[in-house]
Amino acid sequence: MKRQMCLPDGVRVYAIGDIHGRLDLLQILHTKIQKDLEARPPEECVLVYMGDYVDRGPHANGVISALIRGVPFQAEAHYLKGNHEDALLTFLDDPSFLRMWRDYGGAETLASYGVEVSTPTDDEDWVHETHKRFMAALPRTHLAFLQGLKLSYEKGDFFFTHAGVRPGVSLEDQQAADLLWIREPFLASKKFHGKVIIHGHTPQEQPVIKTNRIGIDTGAYITGALTAIVIEGTTFRFLQARDPKAPAKLGEQRESETA
Repeated sequence: MKRQMCLPDGVRVYAIGDIHGRLDLLQILHTKIQKDLEARPPEECVLVYMGDYVDRGPHANGVISALIRGVPFQAEAHYLKGNHEDALLTFLDDPSFLRMWRDYGGAETLASYGVEVSTPTDDEDWVHETHKRFMAALPRTHLAFLQGLKLSYEKGDFFFTHAGVRPGVSLEDQQAADLLWIREPFLASKKFHGKVIIHGHTPQEQPVIKTNRIGIDTGAYITGALTAIVIEGTTFRFLQARDPKAPAKLGEQRESETA
């Protein structure tokens, strides 16, 4: 008989999908989680942020500031790194990465810190000037937060990471590049990975529930829906923050926005 996946008794985990600069939705979802906790408090509350706090949406600066201020309720918080934080940090180390980062969301992050790149040129002076301006605008607390993000978190029978895992590789031997960036062969794999993988990174209009993984990225920056999974014992459910003014479907997004 197949064993049900579960958390330890008394533990409830909330994991929040890709925020992508949607501070408004994060604030709504925090309020929903707080009300959920007040309605039925657990012995232990764990909150996992699944990465991709920056890019595409308008308020990356505000999202990072809110996360640094801390959870607005009693919880043990864990902050995971997404591929978009990885891209931001790559730009800080290598200014030439700006052109690639800008094209899949970095322009919105730069703008949120007061560094406009709406009409750029591609000369080296522009690249280095943009890098210099962003380094000056990025608070040291934000840099420390970004540099301190985790690649994964485990609780009970669940493994939380931004993108997914490489099938056939033990969880302890996973490579950072896969945890941050993988799609295939992870998404198509039916293999059990040792624990149920909770992940974001690949947006869908609704959470994706498979026997070996649950995807909770619902494309907040374009659909206006930010999702949290709530896991307790052997059960799970979802909470969502929704923007009624965002009727767009994921299929309408530009091909360049799938990074």
